[in-house]
Amino acid sequence: MANTAQARKRARQSENNRVRNAGQRSNLRTFIKKVIAAVESGDVEEAKTAYATVVPVIDSAVSKGLIHKNKAARNKSRLNTRVRAMT
Repeated sequence: MANTAQARKRARQSENNRVRNAGQRSNLRTFIKKVIAAVESGDVEEAKTAYATVVPVIDSAVSKGLIHKNKAARNKSRLNTRVRAMT
């Protein structure tokens, strides 16, 4: 248990950040799953639209420190490869 005032404050901040990050991470994964679902359904236009939607979400996650920039690049590359393979 935190004993000092600043330790208690850091514990509060850490909990708030954890909850916020969990929500944002869940949102990111949801957008990625939408692209995968569109690819698996075979709908080319829906897959392209979903991919165009997920790219700024991934970039935003990087700028917020949610994921590493290399992971973002890897995700975008793999998703783009799957979308392009449909055409």
